[in-house]
Amino acid sequence: MNTLSITPTARAVPGPLAVATALATVYVLWGSTYLAIRFALPGYPPFLLGAIRMFLAGALMYLVLRRRGAKPPSAKQWRTLAVLSIFMVLLSNGLVNLAETQVSSGIAAIAVASMPLFAGVFAMLRGRHPSPIEWLGLVLGFSGVVWLNAGSALSGSTLGLVCLVIAPLAWAWGSVWSRELDLPEPFMAASGQMLMGSGWMLAAALVTGERFSAVPSLGSTAAMLYLVVAGSIFGFTAYIWLLHHVRPALATSYAYVNPPLAVLFGALLAGEHFTTHDLGAMAVILAGVVIITIARARAPKPVAEPVA
Repeated sequence: MNTLSITPTARAVPGPLAVATALATVYVLWGSTYLAIRFALPGYPPFLLGAIRMFLAGALMYLVLRRRGAKPPSAKQWRTLAVLSIFMVLLSNGLVNLAETQVSSGIAAIAVASMPLFAGVFAMLRGRHPSPIEWLGLVLGFSGVVWLNAGSALSGSTLGLVCLVIAPLAWAWGSVWSRELDLPEPFMAASGQMLMGSGWMLAAALVTGERFSAVPSLGSTAAMLYLVVAGSIFGFTAYIWLLHHVRPALATSYAYVNPPLAVLFGALLAGEHFTTHDLGAMAVILAGVVIITIARARAPKPVAEPVA
């Protein structure tokens, strides 16, 4: 799960090759992060992994942005980012890391695919009323979530189940709530969230007693650095570029492309096994997400509509 909390801005659509390249970057890099987490975990405890990843990525982005003249967050914005990062970093990315100590990377990706469904519910609670088609997507998607939790590997792992319910809930709430907040420009907001979130991750590691039992292996360290560079920096940069140049429905299509890719990567590169139950639940969840995405892309938007 990748940290983001921004409001897209309409821009002129660039050439199809540039758009395709950016989409492929987001699809592949973000789709592979779940497996990279699994490869990193043998050498890095889950919250320490998140703390190191987020601090390195956030610090690198912050330094580059400042050198390019970006304005730093104000004191008030830093406080806002600190609170927001509890949801967008600690409870989302941190709990995904923790869940992957007990369940496969593909199952984690399938469970996280429910995030747009929760975002739709939170937007509804804050005054945005779903259309009949969106209701169909929500009912269908949540039936897939129930199906997944009832008979997949999650049913045998209480920790994994709890983490993979809370993680998309937290990410969805943070995404909806952030639209009302005073935040710096998108890249600076992302780097600030990662920096603040790394502190929460470190605190969680201390509370849970995480320690390095040995020097992490080269493979685990390579996976951690992949998460920093590919997942948090390159993937996020491509996603921001898309949000500024194409329709939001296309930019956010990663929500239903990443899970199948994560399952594919897990099966091909890590020998993960998935039952017809797992794949069926994924198909139902993603069908609900696609219906909601299409319905929102076609719906007229009121001036003050809350955005999920």
